[in-house]
Amino acid sequence: MFTGIIQTLGTIRPLAGDYWQISCVNHASESVMGDLAYGDSVAVDGICLTVEEILKDGFIATASPETLRRTTLGKEQAEPRYVNLETSLRVGSKVGGHFVMGHIDGIGRLVAAQQTATSWEMTFTAPDAIARYIVPKGSIAVNGISLTVAGYDPDILQFKVAVIPLTYAETNLRYLVPGSWVNLEGDILGKYVEKFLYSGKRDPIADAGTSDDEITPTFLAEHGYF
Repeated sequence: MFTGIIQTLGTIRPLAGDYWQISCVNHASESVMGDLAYGDSVAVDGICLTVEEILKDGFIATASPETLRRTTLGKEQAEPRYVNLETSLRVGSKVGGHFVMGHIDGIGRLVAAQQTATSWEMTFTAPDAIARYIVPKGSIAVNGISLTVAGYDPDILQFKVAVIPLTYAETNLRYLVPGSWVNLEGDILGKYVEKFLYSGKRDPIADAGTSDDEITPTFLAEHGYF
């Protein structure tokens, strides 16, 4: 599990087979490499990868065919290819963003990026697999970065985020151009809500008492969740 707060940038390149080499590129690399160990999980552009070999300034990991199919690793992109890096959340650590699992729901593209007086406004496309989890002021991970949805247009499946200058400068968002692919992960809390609403399962707490109500949108509204 991760938080969507990027620690440093890296570069990534394919090796033989399914292996990929990830190298840190700037002064903050110690935040990733300091206590990195074999078998650790690292979010690489939001993709949870397992460290299989540690190098002087990076590590080697395997990307399965399923990972290649679901993420930007399977897309042809221009070199050099910068990626956002974040090590897994430690017990007791601060959750500066939101809970990010490292399991990509789908990929989108940058539509436009416009600098304003206080931020960068960036618009992305979103496939159906993730669009249903996008809500205004909700959380979304873009290339592993925890961002807040500023607006969403369901008719064209596009959403907008406002990126503060620090995040823009310290992540690979600044290297994106219109058409660039990005990894997208919806908020895990929204997925659990969807599961409860549409799985047909009953509320075990309610079943243990006197109520026999299913968890439905009406039930949640009556109990103050909407």
